Amino acid sequence: MHTAPHPPSFRHRQPTSPSKAAPSHSAHGGLTAQEVTDSRQKYGSNLLTARKKKSFWKQFLTNLGDPIIRILLAALVLNLLFSFSGGADWYETGGIALAVFLATLISTLSEYTSESAFARLTEECEKVTCRVRRRTDTESCTCQLPIGEVVVGDILLLEAGEMIPADGQILEGRLWVDQSAMTGESREIEKSPAASLPSSPSPGDGCSLFRGCTVLSGQGMMKVCAVGDGTFLGHISEEVQEDKRESPLKRRLSELAHQISRLGYVAAALVGIIYLINSFLFDSGFETAIIVSKISDWRYVWQEIFGALTLGLTVLVVAVPEGLPMMIAVVLSSNIKKMVRDKVLVRKPAGIEAAGSMNLLFTDKTGTLTEGRLSVGRIYLGTGESFDSVAKFQAKASTAATEFLLSCHINSSASPGYMGSQLCALGGNATDRALLDHVLPCGTPELGDIIQKIPFDSTRKTSCAHVTVGGKEKLYVKGAPERLLPYIRSVHAPDGRSLPLNRQAVAEGIGRMTGAGERVLMIAVNKEAHLPTASQQARGEWGALTLICFVVLKDKLRPEASESVRKLKNAGIQVIMMTGDNKDTARAIASACGILGGTVNRVLDSGELSRMTDREITAALPHIGVIARALPTDKSRLVRLAQEADLVVGMTGDGINDAPALRRADVGFAMGSGTQVAKDAGDIIIMDNNLRSITRAVLYGRTIFKSIRKFITLQLTMNLCAMAVTMICPFIGVDEPVTVVQMLWINLIMDTLGGLAFAGEAPLASYMEEPPKRRDEPILNSYMKHQILWLGGFTVGLCLMFLKIPFISGSFRLAPNGIYLLTAFFALFIFSSVFNCFNCRTDRLRIFSGLTRNKAFCLIMLAVLIIQILFVYLGGAVLRTAPLTPGEMGLTFALSLLVFPAEFLRKVIWRLRGKKERF
Repeated sequence: MHTAPHPPSFRHRQPTSPSKAAPSHSAHGGLTAQEVTDSRQKYGSNLLTARKKKSFWKQFLTNLGDPIIRILLAALVLNLLFSFSGGADWYETGGIALAVFLATLISTLSEYTSESAFARLTEECEKVTCRVRRRTDTESCTCQLPIGEVVVGDILLLEAGEMIPADGQILEGRLWVDQSAMTGESREIEKSPAASLPSSPSPGDGCSLFRGCTVLSGQGMMKVCAVGDGTFLGHISEEVQEDKRESPLKRRLSELAHQISRLGYVAAALVGIIYLINSFLFDSGFETAIIVSKISDWRYVWQEIFGALTLGLTVLVVAVPEGLPMMIAVVLSSNIKKMVRDKVLVRKPAGIEAAGSMNLLFTDKTGTLTEGRLSVGRIYLGTGESFDSVAKFQAKASTAATEFLLSCHINSSASPGYMGSQLCALGGNATDRALLDHVLPCGTPELGDIIQKIPFDSTRKTSCAHVTVGGKEKLYVKGAPERLLPYIRSVHAPDGRSLPLNRQAVAEGIGRMTGAGERVLMIAVNKEAHLPTASQQARGEWGALTLICFVVLKDKLRPEASESVRKLKNAGIQVIMMTGDNKDTARAIASACGILGGTVNRVLDSGELSRMTDREITAALPHIGVIARALPTDKSRLVRLAQEADLVVGMTGDGINDAPALRRADVGFAMGSGTQVAKDAGDIIIMDNNLRSITRAVLYGRTIFKSIRKFITLQLTMNLCAMAVTMICPFIGVDEPVTVVQMLWINLIMDTLGGLAFAGEAPLASYMEEPPKRRDEPILNSYMKHQILWLGGFTVGLCLMFLKIPFISGSFRLAPNGIYLLTAFFALFIFSSVFNCFNCRTDRLRIFSGLTRNKAFCLIMLAVLIIQILFVYLGGAVLRTAPLTPGEMGLTFALSLLVFPAEFLRKVIWRLRGKKERF
């Protein structure tokens, strides 16, 4: 099992002693030009090794391995052999070759275009720059360089908002780093210098910095210890190179190819045998002498065997749906373009069909189910009152609200600023930004003069600001309730008075909130005449505090998260949330968005998961809703076990730690704001990071599969009809019911035009009410087989009756070679093919249901009818047609309409038998 590795030790890649091997940084002055060159030669560049992209033609050759294409190639080879010996027509050979070329070309263009769009995203990422100290002979200077030019031993300057471009160790300053891309945890990690580098650096230690993480606040200097493929990010990037397992669509197409080839071979052999029996027995009137004379003439025997082989090959070619590969390519390509408008970028076309078959989705919490940023949920006074906005806080408790506003502005590492035209909090840590964003709409109060500020410290879990406001000194403090509650002596009441603290009631209230997974922050003020000294404040000694309020901070659910989860569950897709949060927080969020409920009620953390065997996890999988404190190894293990249970597995992710699982999953959904490694590992990029877009991807995937099934039903219905007519007509006195040129027109309708028509089928909301298809479910289900046999059989019967029943055939003018009857038969075959397109388009009783949403279908079918009528009157000798009278054309058209009531009757019978299976 491939899993995300633990961060490799820097010491294993290069010595950390400057005097021995690693380039010297000369007391943080940076490297010289020669040292940069030497370091790059020894340790490599800071570029990640990219997988070699297949050339267009190499991808084209790879796509020739499609299972249906392989059948067509085999038929093409046989046709070429017979064409050279005069036994097959070059038109048919050319038609098969064209079908193979166009289908492969369209699918290759689709994949190549998607990869090109992804390449543009990669180029944008490579434009990131960083500040590097470099030395000349006389001085040290700071340069702005692309991250690809960073080498081992470089000294980098970092500040808030910058991405860390390589792995290394902090030398000076203090940083608060967002490592969620690496660990999946949304909390900030403090980084400060240490005497020596840990023997096994990890994201959890306090001095190691890793490529791909972001500095949230603070300033610092780092020494680069690993670059490029030697970084933790580079190590994981190698893991996403492994090939995925076969997609559900490819597996199903392989099975369909086997079914069609077996059917074609049996039919071809049967036709050849019947042809020989007819030649030697029926044509001889079963007279022994004639039969013996025929068998004795080897030239005659070879001629008849060759004729049987030719007819068998014709049947085999007719049985193979030449247009299927091209139709699949067209359907995938056209829907991929539509999905871009829905903020879904498909990198690998097979991934979108896999999304439609998905029955288990592992999803991240941060940014997918939630907004991905902290915000103020509710404000509580120490007396029990609560408010959901500052405006209501000011209206009911103006004194406490004023103190709250001052604290949010003064005791903060963030500051007001503009992002574009919008006023918002900039810089600082996530907590300070959330508080300041919440109060900015209320305006800026008179802040006074700052005497001293002590920023938030992860050890003290508090921050403070000593200020002079209105000529009076105050000390504003905020932090974790367990650190401040011992110092609280009084609370602000709504009417502005200070009341004694009811410590037990406040502690119980806070306990209930933290127990529900909510993050509580306490805000207080000391207004005493003698405030703690600077050294006391630094030690976390605050004197007697008055509680202003405490606030609940939360990463709010996206407004559409609950609805998206509901749609996925209605579609039969189990959703499992994987997060770095603790169990209580994870349980609260999963319950709020509807993941937990019914039989899905288990919440496990990484520790519990590691103690379970694979068998136990597989048995518990249908009941798991949340994995808390999830590790990269947990994600890969769960995907593997779900796939071994024959489930089609989806995985969302945005971080480096998600990449191995994204790669392993049947369909990996990478977030648009995620790391480049995650995008490289994913099949589909969700540009707006929204779970709602994943539901759209599922809907498109199901629509595509249904469109493929509809087209296959049409193809096999008309192939059955063409094959049966070709087989039977010679035995009833009609040697050539359709010519080769006419068959090319029939194939064009069934293949190219039919594929374009079905490619435009609109996604229907009802598809999301159906259970997902099993991974091993064949493309041909019982509903399709029933429709193919019924419609195909009815159309064959209609064609044979048209040719042989005197009442019908006698309605057409007599002429040499029966040209008017055969012209009408050609028109009948085309008309019934067009109307069967409508029959195969929907499994509803109303055949025109939803037709207005696929205008291309109507236009294509109308165009085919008009062209066919023109062929009747203008085709002449090329198409073997002659102009029909209005009465003859009307009768032909009316008879072809009989396929509509025939299909309606079939659907009624299917429903009366209690059958519920559909496309």
